[in-house]
Amino acid sequence: MMIYVLAVAMTFAMLVATFVGLQQEAERMRFQERAVRAKGFGNARGPR
Repeated sequence: MMIYVLAVAMTFAMLVATFVGLQQEAERMRFQERAVRAKGFGNARGPR
């Protein structure tokens, strides 16, 4: 019985960690997109 409780606890912990990781990744992508928009056209020729 104890092994099942531990398995459920580990599964729940992994789901929470995955959710937190996805949330952080989405926040970072939003930040990068805002930074790109804030630059405007910038260098029209592109990077060298």
